[in-house]
Amino acid sequence: MQLTHDAWVVVADGAKYLVLRNHGDEKFIDLRVVRKQEIDNPPTHEQATDRPGRMHDDGYGNSAFQETDWHVLEEQRFARDLAENLQKWAANGRFQKLVMMADPRTLGSLRAAYSGHVKDKLVAEIDKDFTNAPIEQIEKALGAF
Repeated sequence: MQLTHDAWVVVADGAKYLVLRNHGDEKFIDLRVVRKQEIDNPPTHEQATDRPGRMHDDGYGNSAFQETDWHVLEEQRFARDLAENLQKWAANGRFQKLVMMADPRTLGSLRAAYSGHVKDKLVAEIDKDFTNAPIEQIEKALGAF
């Protein structure tokens, strides 16, 4: 991938993101951290306090309501917050080109929340989780695309 100077690369999953800026050029990618954020998102069984509710089912017994997956809801909220930040940064001209690298579920949540400003500056999406990878590995992966 030809990543221009000052292009941003956002590496995200449901609980962490890194905003990286290319200080190099198209031939030599040199990513440096601009911003990072991480949340504590324990599994649902640690967040829930009770079993799902039940309701009477037309004389044939009781049915359980579907249990809420608090962990997934928090991941979706985190992705929406990241998309809102990207919208603000794009509107303020902080970046001109953007590459998103995220696991498929997070990438889907982000796509649903992209605004016009972000869509205009988005040059690539890579559906793989690199949040725990060293920056050198991210640079190598970008060079391979």
